[in-house]
This record gives sequence, structure tokens and C-alpha cells, in this order.
Amino acid sequence: MCGFLAIIGKGKDEQLVKALSNRMAHRGPDESDIHVTENGHILSHERLSIIDLHSGKQPIQGSKSAWMVHNGEIYNHQALREGVLKEHSFRTKSDSEVIVHLYEEFGYDFVDQLDGDFAFVVVDGDDYIAGRDPLGVKPLYYGMDERGRMYFASEMKPLADQCKTFSTFPPGHYYTPETGFVKYYKPQYEDYTACVEEADLALLREKLTEATRKRLMSDVPIGVLLSGGLDSSLTSSIASRLLKEQGKSLHSFSIGLDPNAPDAVAARKVAEFLGTEHHEIHFTIEQGIEILEKLVWHLETYDVTSIRASTPMYFLAKAITEKGIKVVLSGEGADEVFGGYLYFRNAPSTVDFTKETIERVQKLFTADLLRADKSTMAHGLEARVPFLDKAFLDYAMLIKGEEKLPKTYGGVEKYILRKAFDTPEQPYLPQEVLWRQKEQFSDGVGYNWIDTLIDYCSAQVTDAQMEQAAELFPYNTPATKEAYFYRTLFHKHFPQMSAAQTVRKWIPKWQENQDPSGRANAAHVQADTEIAKNPISA
Repeated sequence: MCGFLAIIGKGKDEQLVKALSNRMAHRGPDESDIHVTENGHILSHERLSIIDLHSGKQPIQGSKSAWMVHNGEIYNHQALREGVLKEHSFRTKSDSEVIVHLYEEFGYDFVDQLDGDFAFVVVDGDDYIAGRDPLGVKPLYYGMDERGRMYFASEMKPLADQCKTFSTFPPGHYYTPETGFVKYYKPQYEDYTACVEEADLALLREKLTEATRKRLMSDVPIGVLLSGGLDSSLTSSIASRLLKEQGKSLHSFSIGLDPNAPDAVAARKVAEFLGTEHHEIHFTIEQGIEILEKLVWHLETYDVTSIRASTPMYFLAKAITEKGIKVVLSGEGADEVFGGYLYFRNAPSTVDFTKETIERVQKLFTADLLRADKSTMAHGLEARVPFLDKAFLDYAMLIKGEEKLPKTYGGVEKYILRKAFDTPEQPYLPQEVLWRQKEQFSDGVGYNWIDTLIDYCSAQVTDAQMEQAAELFPYNTPATKEAYFYRTLFHKHFPQMSAAQTVRKWIPKWQENQDPSGRANAAHVQADTEIAKNPISA
């Protein structure tokens, strides 16, 4: 939705702060504003207007002396206004404003009342609170400069060269000068022994439907990222049904190297089945290679998986915003929740499988969520992720591991999710898509993308450079020439050790080939048609 920069402490030049905030202007192309509090603290905001287009400008003042900046969406803002905040007078109709009023009503103890995807800072005199949503759907960084001023920003760009140290703000936490970091999100599923529920397919379907319904909240048109895989196809199908109830149509978008790319073919089938207004975008390998440095600057990571998958997403987001759409639904999270990656088939035990799903969900903010946010917000497009809805996770993550294990159903990953939406009387998807084997996004746009990218990167790095990799990059030393090349692009823009330490590499477990591509797993050789032939007995 936006980007913000908050600096707690006196003496920072206002014009410099504007320039620092402008480094994130891509996140909020609609308007920009800044507020200096009576105590000299500065809040700056770059806005992408989605809710309350006319009066929702930020920073927003509360009823008294508190001011706030926020990035994200609060899906239960109307319920909060009509409930615990019914005695408060609001200045705007923006979903964001409930945050400052909750602070005024409850002090620090309010963050767990928010249902949404968010990062925020509220400043009241010399008191302040910063918070981030439970899973880290929205990015947030914090740091301290030489004079002890605290910085909070939606991206690393405004603070990397200003702070002596900085880091990623942990999801599911809030921070105040009095308490330090406080973990407010404490779901049952973090203890793997609590994951013992039987799968209720009707309830699973209902929970995901409601999660999608919430994320249709908007005063601007909404689209869907439709890769043709199970997850994006399901969110597209649910959104299409819900919008039809309102008499609205749905725009769907897919991308590939050419019309015959695996994802493009499947997405076309789904779009035709659902009756969406479908847009198919193509990019060339040369175009992808050409924007790598710019992409790394936007992503603020050198993780191989994130860069591979973000390239097509970057081009797709650009095409979507050119169509006038500001919000899209995306399928991130389903593979982590249900053990959908092909390497999950190799889990040594049910306990190991369950622990891995929990860990992958907890670390989503370092990879897929970072990619989903920054590759879309590079063009002022907001991505919303129904599979990471708090209420949906509270049920889906507690389903016992045996119900999610691919080997329980003959090797079919995400079987219970597929089966929950296998309703022949009112089908959500074509059978061949509903039961299609997992294809990771960076692979599905066309296999030549990854193969050529690896070759290109390898040609840019010499054997001698690789031998010196540990000396130049002692932290997270790149193990391949592709990883080395991305690391050099990252280091050019973010040379600080603190910057390198914000990155976590995604490496699949339980397989010999450590390349993160889904095709590195032996299970990938099984053809999609083998699953589609006999899905019920699988």
C-alpha cells in the first residue's frame, strides 16, 4: 500500500529526510507527505491510495497528540470502528487510522487486535511504538545512527547509509523504548505437538473463502496473479465467485517466456474456465538479464530463489499497473502451510515434516513474502495473500502432519487442499489444473529462463573470483557462480555488513541437489498427467 520512514530523535534535516523517503517513491506513487512533531521526530510517507482515496493521506493524527504512519491493510478496521473504538472521532475513512486510536485507547497492548497485513509507527511526544504483522507480509527495517536516533522504514534504502547498524524488524512483534521487542503473535501451531487436528475439508474451504473475501476490500480495481498452479488458481476461482456475487468481473494476469510455457498454458485454461478478463504477458531472457541489477536494488536480497522468481513477477507487476490496477491477490504461503514443495516428499518422518512446515511459514518473510511485496511494489502494486490469513492459519496449521504428507496419498502434494475444492457439482477448477503437480514459479514461466540465467551468471564470474569468495564475502559466502554474481550486485548498492545479514538463503532439505529449483528434485520427472489420471485414489 505504501512506504514510510520514521526517525525518532531530534536534529535530522527535513529536506534530507524527504530525499531518503523518496528512495521508496515507487511504493507510493500517488502522494507524499512529511510531519515533524513538536519534539522533533519525523514521519514521512509515500502513499499508494487504495482505501479512502480522498482523505486518507498520511501521516495521520489521532484524537490528541499522537501521529502515525502505516503500510498495509487492516481488514477489520470497520469492526474496530464500530466496536472498541465507537466512542472515538475519526478524521478519515482510512483503514489505517484505527491504529492510532487503538494506541490511544489501549496503550501498547493493542497489536493483536489488528487483522491484516501491516507495518506501522505511532509517535506520541517522546513515546512511540512500532509493529509488524504476524507473518511479515509487509516489510519493515529498523536501525540506529551515530547520534542514537532510531529509524524505521519499509525498505532498507532510506536507512542503510544513515545507520551504524540496522536489521529486519521481526514479524509478529512490536517495539517500544520501554519494553524493547515484544512477541504478540503466539499461535498454537508454533508447538508442533499441537498439530493434531483431523482435516475438515468443508471448514478448510470455508476458511480460505473468507480469507479471500477480506482481501477484496478496496476502493480501486482488483486483479489476480494467475500462474496456472494450484494456489493462484484457487485464489482466482474463489475471488471470481465472490466478485460475481457483487456483479463484478475479475482481471487475471499470467506471465511466461512464450505462450507455450507450462504456467501460461495452465493459466489460459483456468481463465477460460472462470471467465476472467485474462492478460498474458511475455518477457525475453535477455530482458530478464538486463534488469537484474535494478531488480536486486528493489528486492534488497541476494537470495538465488528470490531473484529467479522475482524477475517474471517484476515484469508482470509493471504490466498490471499499466492496466490501471493497484491490488492483486497472490498464492504465496500454500506450499509452506501444506508441505507442497517437492522436497517435502523426502521428509524422514511425520514429525520432521510438520516441523519443516512450521519453520517455512515462520521464515516466509525472508523469501517469498519479500519477493511478493518488493517485486510488485517496485511498480506501486500491492499483493495480498489469502493463504496467510491469521484465521486460516489457526486452523490449517493445526491439521496433523499425516493428513498433509504427500506419501499418505501416493505422492500427491497438498492433497487435502485439492480435495477440499474438488466439488464436481460446482467445480472450482478444471480437473487437470486442480490435480496438477507443483511447478515453482521461476520454473513454470519457461525452463529456459533458469537454465540460461545460470549460464549467464556463470560467465560473469571467474574461477579465481570464486576461490576468493570467502575473503570478499565472509558472511553467507556464495557457493555457486550464480550466487556470487547476485551477491556482487547486492554489495554494490548495500555494502554494509548489516545489509548482508538481513538476507536468509532458501535451501531445500532432504535432497542431494541443493539448487532451489523444483526441477532439482527427482519427483519433478513425474508427469502432471500421471496425477490427473487418477486423482481420487492417488
